[in-house]
Amino acid sequence: MSYYYSNNSQGGGRFLANVPPVTKNLIIINLIVFLATWVGERLLKTDIMSWLVLYDPSSVMFRWWQPLTYAFMHGGFWHIFFNMYTLYIFGSVVERMIGSKKFTVFYVICAIGAAATHMVMMTLLRGFANPMLGASGAVYGVMLAYAMLFPDSHLTLLFPPITLSAKWMVIVFAVIEAVTGVTGTIEGIAHFAHLGGMLFGFLLMLFWKRSGKLFDRDNF
Repeated sequence: MSYYYSNNSQGGGRFLANVPPVTKNLIIINLIVFLATWVGERLLKTDIMSWLVLYDPSSVMFRWWQPLTYAFMHGGFWHIFFNMYTLYIFGSVVERMIGSKKFTVFYVICAIGAAATHMVMMTLLRGFANPMLGASGAVYGVMLAYAMLFPDSHLTLLFPPITLSAKWMVIVFAVIEAVTGVTGTIEGIAHFAHLGGMLFGFLLMLFWKRSGKLFDRDNF
């Protein structure tokens, strides 16, 4: 996922210097886990990843913590780079708007919701063939939250360089994920996890909005 976004928010300073705490800590934790996994597997010959990625619940490799820990695992540099870049852009804005406590709850629910959606849909359609990893499901939820908060702000893909409003960008992404997920035309990507993160993010944002708690930082 590659984006550039533009709105009226101000930036500046060193990278992560002005990023709110939860978004900053999530990026740092993901980077630490990525490096630890690389060191463990390349230098220590320890298979850390098999304990933390998400396996089919019927597999002997499945562990109860995997529906959350998978979201901190990444398969390579570009995988983690684009996820953390997107989290940096959208997570910073969303966290400032709804508060750090609420953003923490939001991120965790999106991650677990993405895992649940992926497990259910893969089981129904064609089986849970490969383990899942990556923060994309939760990040898609964060992007959805941004679009709900700033629907008319403009987002531009780096490739192809198409500019759309946030609400339409999210709709286009959701349609693409749904079509490719059902048809299986693009393998190796957890399309239903992306949709699940967006779905759970939408439902949670909608609940907070309708209950008047969206911008109440101390009330869930």
